[in-house]
Amino acid sequence: MRPSPDELEEYPGYFIRRLQQIAVAAFMSETQAWGITPVQFGALSAVAAHPDIDQRTLAGMIRFDTSTIGSVLDRLEKRGLLARGSSATDRRVRLLRLTDDGHALLADVQPAVRRAQERMLAPLPEAERAPFMRMLAVLTDRGGGDEDSRSEPT
Repeated sequence: MRPSPDELEEYPGYFIRRLQQIAVAAFMSETQAWGITPVQFGALSAVAAHPDIDQRTLAGMIRFDTSTIGSVLDRLEKRGLLARGSSATDRRVRLLRLTDDGHALLADVQPAVRRAQERMLAPLPEAERAPFMRMLAVLTDRGGGDEDSRSEPT
C-alpha cells in the first residue's frame, strides 16, 4: 500500500528530499552567472583547501560517488579551473590542483554561495539556525557513514 500525499509528511525522507531540491534551486539561482553546480563548488573548495589531493580522497571528502567524480573533474578541467598532475610516488594516481582561474572563480562565487545558504535558512529564526545546523551534522555524521551513503551517480 502506498502512502497518501498527506502521509508523506510523516516521513523525514520526504522533507530531506524537498530540502535538497530547495538547496539546489537556491544555489543554481545565485550562482548561474558562474555556471557551477553544488558538486563542482564542493570539489573546487576541497581541492583549494587540499592541493595535490587525489581523486579518490576527494570523492570521500565531499561524499561523492567515486565512479562519477571523474566526470565532474573532467568538466572542471575542460573549463580550465582544475589541473591534474602525476604523483611522484604512484604513476596511477592523478593529483588535483586549482588553476589561477579556478582560484579566481572560487573567490568570485563565494558571496553568491553565501546568499544561497542564507536563502535556505531564511525561514528559520536566527536563534534556530545553529541548532538546525548541529542537527544536520548529527544526521549526516559529519562525513562519516559507509560507502553506500555517498551520492547517487549523476
